[in-house]
Amino acid sequence: MSQHATAAGRADILQRILDRKAEEIAERSARVPLDALRARLVDAPPTRGFAAAVDAKRAAGLPAVIAEVKKASPSKGVIRAEFDPPAIARSYEAGGAACLSVLTDIDFFQGADAYLQQARAACALPVLRKDFTVDVYQIVEARVLGADCILLIVSALDAAQLSSLYREAMAVGLDVLVEVHDADELARALALPAVDGRLPLIGVNNRNLRTFEVSLDTSLALKAAMPEGRALVTESGIATRDDVERMRAAGIDVFLVGESFMRDPEPGVALQRLFFPA
Repeated sequence: MSQHATAAGRADILQRILDRKAEEIAERSARVPLDALRARLVDAPPTRGFAAAVDAKRAAGLPAVIAEVKKASPSKGVIRAEFDPPAIARSYEAGGAACLSVLTDIDFFQGADAYLQQARAACALPVLRKDFTVDVYQIVEARVLGADCILLIVSALDAAQLSSLYREAMAVGLDVLVEVHDADELARALALPAVDGRLPLIGVNNRNLRTFEVSLDTSLALKAAMPEGRALVTESGIATRDDVERMRAAGIDVFLVGESFMRDPEPGVALQRLFFPA
């Protein structure tokens, strides 16, 4: 297969995920209609304050680590065969994580809603539902499941979708991490208004979704366009102390890290080694 064909296949992965997500939402809403799902919101657990947990670490002068619970990915296959979400969550909490990120996509990441619930029940950390959110149904579902934050990927949404899903998430009490990949997407994310005094977190994915190449320069370039005081969450590619120090020297102090931790027998120890060395 040519390099061009390989790149094209990778570029198609996001669209394939989104197409499958539309089918999944249709299947789920056929089983439990949106109105019935909304009725379950009264029994949802109180949120734990995802953005507040990030802010607390930053205020203390510490890196805020969003530690990911991830079994597999489309590009790497199975990352952690011995997968125990409660044990991973407890390990991360002991290692100093600010929050958790739990993959719930089934078909491409071998995730599950139950993993989020199990991880959250095992610790006191706020939890991001890491999925491809494209419909109000998923936002209500996330809140019912016990998520404290959801992810919105700008490249997967048009302007109207991004705005409406963001407002819906805020309305049901969730925090929002808005993921961008370039300056145009960052401008769209920064245009989202405060809701009840709350703004979304802005995440920069250092992985190019077209080539799958990872460059920390993406976060460094976009940091310059961030308003003073707004946190930037750097995602993907943080693997060494040099990476951490390079980001922090540039004023980036929020990190979403998964794969390097998931490959370690004790994820929380790996987290502590990378971010809080003795």
